[in-house]
Amino acid sequence: MKQTENIMGTKKVLPLLVSMSIPPMVSMMIQALYNIVDSMYVARVSEDALTAVSLAYPLQNLILAVSVGFGIGLNACVARALGAKNVKETEATAAHGVVLTGLHSILFILIGLLLVKPFIGMFTEDAQIYRMSCEYAGIVLCFSFGSMYHLFAEKIFQSVGNMVFPMFFQAIGAVLNIILDPIMIFGLLGFPAMGVKGAAVATVTAQITAGIIAMVCYLKKCTQVKLDFHGFHFDWEIVKKIYMVGIPSAIMISMPSLLVGALNSILAAFSGTAIAAFGLYIKIQSFVYMPANGVVQGMRPIMSYNYGAGSRKRMMETLKSSLQVAGVIMLLGTVLFLACPGWIMKLFDAGDEMMRLGVPMLRIISLGFVVSTVGCVLSGSFEALGQGMHSLLISMLRQLVIIVPLSALFSRIWGIYGVWMTFPLAEVIAAVAAVILFKRFMKKLKV
Repeated sequence: MKQTENIMGTKKVLPLLVSMSIPPMVSMMIQALYNIVDSMYVARVSEDALTAVSLAYPLQNLILAVSVGFGIGLNACVARALGAKNVKETEATAAHGVVLTGLHSILFILIGLLLVKPFIGMFTEDAQIYRMSCEYAGIVLCFSFGSMYHLFAEKIFQSVGNMVFPMFFQAIGAVLNIILDPIMIFGLLGFPAMGVKGAAVATVTAQITAGIIAMVCYLKKCTQVKLDFHGFHFDWEIVKKIYMVGIPSAIMISMPSLLVGALNSILAAFSGTAIAAFGLYIKIQSFVYMPANGVVQGMRPIMSYNYGAGSRKRMMETLKSSLQVAGVIMLLGTVLFLACPGWIMKLFDAGDEMMRLGVPMLRIISLGFVVSTVGCVLSGSFEALGQGMHSLLISMLRQLVIIVPLSALFSRIWGIYGVWMTFPLAEVIAAVAAVILFKRFMKKLKV
């Protein structure tokens, strides 16, 4: 533990941030590549198949929201305990994480069995799309335990400053998924052609494999945070600390699901192609936001550790460096979306109508990328400091509170282009609010 403490507490901030950000950046880019390849394969089944997967996205993202949100809470608690040199609390927090992850898995099995059909039925009356979407969502939800335990182990490794193992876990899952997708979807190597259902089977198979490998590596390699159930009992103070950050983080991450669900209702008034185009945007933008979020992942344990160690100077140095690095990434993304939207859409065999809707969509929404850096980084900083509600407020402004009502209004005035215009507007408002909140918080912080 001493070596990890020296790295987190003494190494120059920018090199430390870069070294801790590159592995999650790489792993998230691999995941983004999987999302793109998955959509490309599904699009070749049919446009209805792509629409079916887009309708299932909110439920699929809910798994990610709970897993990552809970993991962020766990990560922050473990890192702060390490910074305060409280070994007993560190290990107790990890044990609680294993048990709570199991309970989350059971919850999603129930959702998969009971709620998928009524949820999908709210967004389509097409029997074929309904069937494919229900099959896809049901499989992904009922077998989500692989993804959940993978993310549990990933966040434990990140909390001690080890970003290489999480990259390895993510790469295994994504690469295996990319390999299995065409086999399961189109029926290669003797397997039956399962279409959209095959995409779901490929996904959960890869997730379970990655989850098993991640847990084995955690138990054998992560000596700083040992897992010990001897004398285990629920400590509600630990549970409270985890969920104080985890619940707001989960809500924050689930907001894309809520946003997609709400905007699908608005876009349905235009066409099914509009829904499919927006579904593609959600996956395409991950190529920009996932690397930026990799910076936030690298930043978060550094901030948490130095908060626990009482080093305000290193906290602020970390924040400044994170804003700079993430800002450059978002600027490059803006240039790509403005200059090459047609080329991006053609990757998905976009027809004339999809091109007509997709090209201006990418250009308009990308105008908010650079300013979104402020909201993303400050939101992650609040999570690191245990201020989950502040982070939640920023995310609500970025992804829900402004976009949904203004989309309903602007779509009546400027048509579908009005929906896209709300995205950069929301980023500007959220950035201003984030700066105000952070300045107020730092004035009160006793570090």
